[in-house]
Amino acid sequence: MSQGPPRQSATGQQGSVLATIFRVAIGQRAAIARFGGTKRAFLYSMAPLTGLLLAGVLEGLSRGAGARVLMDLLVPLCALLAPPVLSFEIARLMGREDRWTRFATAFNWCQLALPVLGIVLLVILGIARSAGMPEASAAGLFILTLGIYGLWLHWFLARHALALSGGRAALLVLGVNLGTVLAVLGPRFLGSHFE
Repeated sequence: MSQGPPRQSATGQQGSVLATIFRVAIGQRAAIARFGGTKRAFLYSMAPLTGLLLAGVLEGLSRGAGARVLMDLLVPLCALLAPPVLSFEIARLMGREDRWTRFATAFNWCQLALPVLGIVLLVILGIARSAGMPEASAAGLFILTLGIYGLWLHWFLARHALALSGGRAALLVLGVNLGTVLAVLGPRFLGSHFE
């Protein structure tokens, strides 16, 4: 009895997107090739992040936040869209725009690894706190570990999906992260100075 052709996942390849995310998250660079390099694969990769954003808007509207929730939408929307826009421009300047779609798709999907790591860290640090670790130390270790891992993952994807040297991948990560921070916090900072 034939089962038909294997089903393609949202990565654009056969298999599980979660397994692919896990493999990339632990540093298996060959797994990056399992992410699709098409516009459709990129749009699929935006769906979970956009869904979380929309869920926040709906939750705010259900609490009666009204128009304020739509204003508050601008910051996370900017944080969602700045990395692909900035990384495309930097990849284009580095002559890697032909590889950008796969990079951006992998980057979006692999952002889902960060909350999972956060949960694991919370469990470990909860145990450490019950053994006597000060709360401030646990919080600092949580932020530091998650931040370093997030930067490493971004660098790893830039290095291997865009076929960049380690230094050029670091420049891309630095440019995207600084640009995103400026895009997200800049208007708020400027607005507070003109009030």
